[in-house]
Amino acid sequence: MPELPEVETSLRGIAPHLRGRRIVRLVARQRRLRWPVPETVDAAVAGQPVESLSRRAKYLLLHLPRGALILHLGMSGSLRVLPATTPAGAHDHIDLVLDDGRCLRLRDPRRFGSLHWAEPPIAAHPLLARLGPEPLSPGFDGAHLFRLSRDSRAPVKNFIMDSHVVVGVGNIYASEALHRAGIHPHRPAGRIALARHERLATSIKTVLAAAIAQGGTSLRDFVQEDGAPGYFAQALKVYGRAGLPCPGCGEPVRQQRIGQRSSFYCPRCQH
Repeated sequence: MPELPEVETSLRGIAPHLRGRRIVRLVARQRRLRWPVPETVDAAVAGQPVESLSRRAKYLLLHLPRGALILHLGMSGSLRVLPATTPAGAHDHIDLVLDDGRCLRLRDPRRFGSLHWAEPPIAAHPLLARLGPEPLSPGFDGAHLFRLSRDSRAPVKNFIMDSHVVVGVGNIYASEALHRAGIHPHRPAGRIALARHERLATSIKTVLAAAIAQGGTSLRDFVQEDGAPGYFAQALKVYGRAGLPCPGCGEPVRQQRIGQRSSFYCPRCQH
């Protein structure tokens, strides 16, 4: 699934092409995504200019004068800015046709993505209203993690992947941040001291910022808006490296299922 760095990379890629452009129409070849895309969305966006774009958690927001489009890439979604006359492939489900003859095209083979229309106040939309702080914002730090974790028995990996605690820390980057912080992914979040939560918050910020700078992680289902893969996968320390030596101590990296997700960690460096 595209994680926060992949979504941020997509945002930065499409924003210069959409900002200030007018949406001529929405073309929906397939409306049955994770939630059906109602036809009312077509009329809501037609003729409106794109004033700005932003990201909230893993949602892309296209801000228009009368509201916003909320787009989620799901497990396999990707975006391209193409000439509107480019023939659509089997999995090219949604086009936002722009006034310059191009379109923003959503490709989503698994159809777990979604597209919603939200009227102001946008932050009150049900998908956004209960989200935790952005991990790269000043509102996220170790004190925040420590405060919310006091009654939690959940493994710390699950805890930091909870979007009510902090948004956008997906499976890959949770494993990487915990390794950098030296914390075992199965340790109960409520049994971690403030100082270690502070180290974890810093590690989350560092790992996510590095991944964004390098264009996200190159996975099977993700490429950048220009078709080029991300490069952060080359810098992963533990994720997907079961049996290979830990770059810190040389101990073989282990793999364990935590919360039905594969987790990777070093048994020596993380405790």
